Amino acid sequence: MTEPPRPPGDNGPGGNQPEPPTTPFTSPGSYSSPGEAPPPGYAPPPAAPQYGTPPPTSGGGYPPPGGYPPPGGYPPGGYPPAGGGYPPPGGYYGGPAPAGFANSEEKTWALVAHFGGAAGAFISGGVAGWIAPLVALLAKGNTSPTVRAHSVTALNFQVLWSIIGVVGYIFLCIGIGIIGVLGAWALGTIFGIIAGVKATNGEYYKYPMSPNMIK
Repeated sequence: MTEPPRPPGDNGPGGNQPEPPTTPFTSPGSYSSPGEAPPPGYAPPPAAPQYGTPPPTSGGGYPPPGGYPPPGGYPPGGYPPAGGGYPPPGGYYGGPAPAGFANSEEKTWALVAHFGGAAGAFISGGVAGWIAPLVALLAKGNTSPTVRAHSVTALNFQVLWSIIGVVGYIFLCIGIGIIGVLGAWALGTIFGIIAGVKATNGEYYKYPMSPNMIK
């Protein structure tokens, strides 16, 4: 007996069944071939930062918000305005500076030169007024032009009248020397005081009748 024909694809009992379509097995997380899309569940690694690229900023990161350098430049807030800076306005460190002097030490040595010369002339009778100006010149004259100027002018004056005083003492025995002694004593004392008062106010005083023997 002849078997009736079967529909297409029906191989009948015992026939070969069509195989289901298959796909290549790929384990989760495995790498794909170049040019193919990554398999399911694969997360690509983060891209490496390129050289020269600034790091991301968040909040107060670096560089600071607003760009580099920060607004106002360095130092923050800008530099001191013209006329300010050091020493601070109104005086020097250690107290206000007296007028005409960089600091109180210069003023002290200038007064030593003038008032000391006057005191020396008064005590010695006009022959030792040069000692105090010379001390001030040697102590501070090499480091302070102001003290040197005051000491030199006082020293030139006192040296001149000290010489006159010594000559006057030599000729005192004949009477005419009294003029030189009194002149050295009075002028050395009076003009030393005047110069000291000027120096107290920060002024430079040029002694009269004073040669420039010492510079």
